[in-house]
Amino acid sequence: QVQLAESGGGLVQAGGSLRLSCVLSGRTFSKFAMGWFRQAPGKEREFVAAINRSGSSTDYANTVKGRFTISRANAKNTVSLQMDNLKPEDTASYYCAADPNPFNPRRDYLYWGQGTHVAVSS
Repeated sequence: QVQLAESGGGLVQAGGSLRLSCVLSGRTFSKFAMGWFRQAPGKEREFVAAINRSGSSTDYANTVKGRFTISRANAKNTVSLQMDNLKPEDTASYYCAADPNPFNPRRDYLYWGQGTHVAVSS
């Protein structure tokens, strides 16, 4: 049974940074493409970033490109999302997702974490 556990959310001022982490347990981490999604109150869930199994390929939503960086450490079963120059519109619950299928960054993922909340004040 795959389990995903996110951490690192919190309250930050606009222009600040946060680093989210997600640990996968229950299966071999390197067999999964990983993604980050977010959902703000009253809005639909949206894609943020994704990374393939080896870490050689990434994809970003236009709204975060140049500000967010996704990375993974297969030896630590961890995927991270470094978020810089945060804006109030980045406020949302952030979800980690994993999928064993070939890399298709923006498709639905098989496994999901419980989420971690990020709030950016202006």
